[in-house]
Amino acid sequence: MKRISILIADDENEIADLVAIHLEKEGYHVHKVYDGQEALRVIQTLSIDLLILDIMMPKMDGHELTTHIRKHYNMPIIFLSAKASDFDKVHGLAIGADDYITKPFTPIELVARVNAHLRRFLKLNQQQQETQTTLEFGGLIITPDQRSVTLYGENIILTPKEFDILYLLASHPKKVYSIENIFQQVWGEAYFEGGNTVMVHIRTLRKKIQDDSQKNKWIKTVWGVGYAFHV
Repeated sequence: MKRISILIADDENEIADLVAIHLEKEGYHVHKVYDGQEALRVIQTLSIDLLILDIMMPKMDGHELTTHIRKHYNMPIIFLSAKASDFDKVHGLAIGADDYITKPFTPIELVARVNAHLRRFLKLNQQQQETQTTLEFGGLIITPDQRSVTLYGENIILTPKEFDILYLLASHPKKVYSIENIFQQVWGEAYFEGGNTVMVHIRTLRKKIQDDSQKNKWIKTVWGVGYAFHV
């Protein structure tokens, strides 16, 4: 069985070492790098299942690195950063991160979130793909086994959460999902304050599938209730 590999990119050696120690205790294979360019090189040459990224790194910061990664890869990304404002968190999620943890942090919580993201990404997604079928709506094609989306022949790069939200809604056209329901089904966690997280992902998803134009209006907001996929 393939050993799960995690990449830690943080220019603070002590933090990278601390995170690595706790993840290695969980049985993960851990790679450590200290700048964004080296992180991108590792991702391009090795099989990485999850990334833990600092934002303020030399050569290439975490935001730029995430933008590069999301053009080709869909593994979970967790930001681990001292930038703690709501704007920083929303921006991190909007450009493709799946989670955002602020420093100082507790290693136990970080490990728990890593386990949760990997459990969903590597196991639950595989189970779901066995029963999922390709969905086609006009020029929009959603292929679950490849986790790919094309719009009028053009490949649309989505983050794992964006894809899961789109597939959930598109699998049941016209069914209205509340924000709480979307969070529980896509994140696999009890809903507490995930509303903003869901809305940020839907906002970026809409932009990627050109949902702001008159030609395509795939995701409909049902005010006061939630969202539905519109055919």
